[in-house]
Amino acid sequence: MRALILALPFVLAAPAAFANFDSCVAGLRSAAAAKGVSGATFDRAMAGVTPDMKIIEAMNNQPEFKTPIWDYLGTLVDDEKVAEGRAMLRQHASTLAAAESRFGVDRHTIVAVWGVESDFGKAKGRWPLVQALATGACLAPRRNAFFRGELISTLRIIQRGDVRADRLVGSWAGAFGHTQFIPSTYLRLGVDGDGDGRRDLVDSIPDALHSTANFMDKAGWVTGAAWGYEVKVPRSYSGATGRNPKRPVSHWAGQGIVKFDGSALNGTGNAGLLMPAGRNGPAFLVFKNYDAAFSYNGADSYALAISLLSDRLRGRPGVQGQWPTDDLPLSREQRRELQRLLIARGYNVGEPDGAVGSLTRAAIKDIEGKIGMEPTGRPGEKVLRALKGGRL
Repeated sequence: MRALILALPFVLAAPAAFANFDSCVAGLRSAAAAKGVSGATFDRAMAGVTPDMKIIEAMNNQPEFKTPIWDYLGTLVDDEKVAEGRAMLRQHASTLAAAESRFGVDRHTIVAVWGVESDFGKAKGRWPLVQALATGACLAPRRNAFFRGELISTLRIIQRGDVRADRLVGSWAGAFGHTQFIPSTYLRLGVDGDGDGRRDLVDSIPDALHSTANFMDKAGWVTGAAWGYEVKVPRSYSGATGRNPKRPVSHWAGQGIVKFDGSALNGTGNAGLLMPAGRNGPAFLVFKNYDAAFSYNGADSYALAISLLSDRLRGRPGVQGQWPTDDLPLSREQRRELQRLLIARGYNVGEPDGAVGSLTRAAIKDIEGKIGMEPTGRPGEKVLRALKGGRL
């Protein structure tokens, strides 16, 4: 009921917003022309486009900013993702070697970005870019200028002919392709990786991987340097934490900080002390290459996912410290197991694919209520153990 009440002002305002959509779109024609988009391209691309109000809802539901970091990493850096990533390293070895040589970014990092961004091309998004960006440009409660700019960039891509308009499908914010570039980033940093003279991040894996390497290079990637590593911090430490401010490694060593295995800190350049779950959770010393990963999305959880996945692909361990929770996250295989157990108990959760949508969350809430937990809909170990242990 509370959700319905909160939604009412939005629903009531929708007819007026829809009425303004067409006039707003028409007003974008001259702005697009100023950026070199022909009237014919604009008219073809915008013909029949209607707003999708789910775009506005999605603006307020970005998991990398709202999900606890242990849940976010639980599905993005699990054994299944690592196995898939290693298969991609083998399958695309020559392409990755070429990108590595061309831009100086290691193949493990390139593949990690690919895995986090689109699950190696399996999850590129579902919204037609023109519709999504036009909705944001004309109806979003904030960031309209961003959406306008990305819509015009999308029209420029269509006019160039690198990617067909019907293949430009992606996220609500306009990110598309194997490594989810937004259109303006595509225009700025997309490169041809397969030698056909086009920059196609949707249907050309070489173009996507080379473009990702180019992005990281332009973001300041230091060839051969580490992104960082996990550390142990004395309980007495009360200084600054975060990606910034950065200090010399000697400064952190002077605070009694050591690597997680107890050995001395190393690395060149300045580093920040990242404690993404607070002072009771794992800690990491992060260098300039971490900043390059951070620039891809602007969230520490995202940058850490790329960095940790790249380490796992190299054969290094994942997070070794303990997250400050008594209900650990589930891997994708565990989420599928959870869904199968829910189905066996008569819940309709759709296919047991490991993707936790509204049906699965509703079923989890019901289970949580039955075992005396607060009904959050979160897929955690406690609910899975209850289902496996026959507590219901």
